Amino acid sequence: MITVDKEKCIGCGACGATCPDVFELAADGKAQTKDGADQGLPCVADAKAGCPVGAIAVE
Repeated sequence: MITVDKEKCIGCGACGATCPDVFELAADGKAQTKDGADQGLPCVADAKAGCPVGAIAVE
């Protein structure tokens, strides 16, 4: 399961650039996972590692 901490997220879009099939920016400008996205894609780990503020958690 992927969670994005909306309080930490700065809306830089790095996660969406790294893993566009899973992440997108919501109307509030913060990252979120796309509905029905395959959360097991290898790029999820890259997006987590590339988040400059550590807002992405993967369980």
